[in-house]
Amino acid sequence: MQQILNFIIRNKAFLLYLLLFSVALLFTIQNHSYHKSKFINSANFVSGGIYDQLNTVDQYFDLKVQNENLVEENARLRNQIEAIETTTDSTFIDTTNFDGSFLFKPTRIVKNSYSASTNILLIDKGEADSIKQDFGLISPKGVIGIVDKTSDNYATIISILNTKSRISAQLKSTNHFGTLTWDGKSPEFVQLIDIPKIAPVQVGDTIVTSGRSVIFPKGILIGTIEDYKLDAAENNYEISVKLFNDMTNIEHAYIIEHLDAPEINNLLNLSNEQ
Repeated sequence: MQQILNFIIRNKAFLLYLLLFSVALLFTIQNHSYHKSKFINSANFVSGGIYDQLNTVDQYFDLKVQNENLVEENARLRNQIEAIETTTDSTFIDTTNFDGSFLFKPTRIVKNSYSASTNILLIDKGEADSIKQDFGLISPKGVIGIVDKTSDNYATIISILNTKSRISAQLKSTNHFGTLTWDGKSPEFVQLIDIPKIAPVQVGDTIVTSGRSVIFPKGILIGTIEDYKLDAAENNYEISVKLFNDMTNIEHAYIIEHLDAPEINNLLNLSNEQ
């Protein structure tokens, strides 16, 4: 308290000047409409700028929530599109493709590995969310992997960058299909094998899922052809595919559940037992 009093005593002349200046300025603004309007406009400009900056900061910290909302909305839209396509496309039946219903559920990747030969991802959905083994995992840009193990609240994913991964894929422009594998080298490229040499393969062609399994529907993006060559027997192509996904930088994803998978698997198991 004594220090405050000493400060006032030492600067009494300057403080008195500020007080009188403030009073004079207040009277001037109140008694002159021009000065009053200028003051209000200036105050509005300053306060508006402050509120704008505060709003920008709020929006930045709200990005995570907004992203999660967008992922959930995209999942709902995917489900609606799948329902429309399933109920309206009756002009063509592909007997080599299981044309069932697929359910998309949003999830988040909480652990990602891409430098090992057998890369495994971890997502924040598990048995409590009805997630099971052999469900697919994709992002808006394409295939990520397949569910392997589950706990109550988490699941591990065999990444597309896993030397044990096997995914049925095809040329988007034709029905020529093969098996998607990974050679354990670059996280940017996977390999598509067993494509017959009669297939019209070209650099830049798009590779998608073939739909010839109960994991992924037909047409999910994978990547584009970077290079290709004939295998040792010169009967099939070995194709290098550049992934659409940046597998080193993924967070939000969708789990794909094939609702007809149990029925299809049971039927195939009965056929194999004969």
